[in-house]
Amino acid sequence: MVFLMIGALLFMALGSFREAGLVFACVPLALVGGALSLVLRGMPFSVSAAVGFIAVSGVATLNGLVLMQAIRERIEGGLPPHEAAIQGAASRLRAVLTTALVAIVGFIPMALAHGAGAEVQKPLATVVIGGLMTATALTLLVVPTFAARVMRPRTEVAEA
Repeated sequence: MVFLMIGALLFMALGSFREAGLVFACVPLALVGGALSLVLRGMPFSVSAAVGFIAVSGVATLNGLVLMQAIRERIEGGLPPHEAAIQGAASRLRAVLTTALVAIVGFIPMALAHGAGAEVQKPLATVVIGGLMTATALTLLVVPTFAARVMRPRTEVAEA
């Protein structure tokens, strides 16, 4: 249900199934990182881990959306898709990294917690940290690469 809502919101924000699909590609990248981090730490899937997957999906989608809008602005400005992807990724690098790093650093104490409540906090923080690490790295590489290959300038429909 969450993924359908994310897809619908992306389509409404971007107005294109192709661009929404490119941004939505960030979500599986985040999920893989979150699952891998749980496995590496020897933690089972739990309700708090599921909440972490939802949270990391949202941040990954937001970062992908920011990046896609920067690329689209440059394509609409007349740049070829390859150059637009490079310039768009470079211009939004700081924003994407800052968004991810703030969340990662904020969840580190939860991931290392001991004592009361740690059994709930650790899976959530582990998923968010692992998911954002992979999603951020891959978003900055995968989204511009795919965008350069599939995006085209939008053409205005001429009225007769």
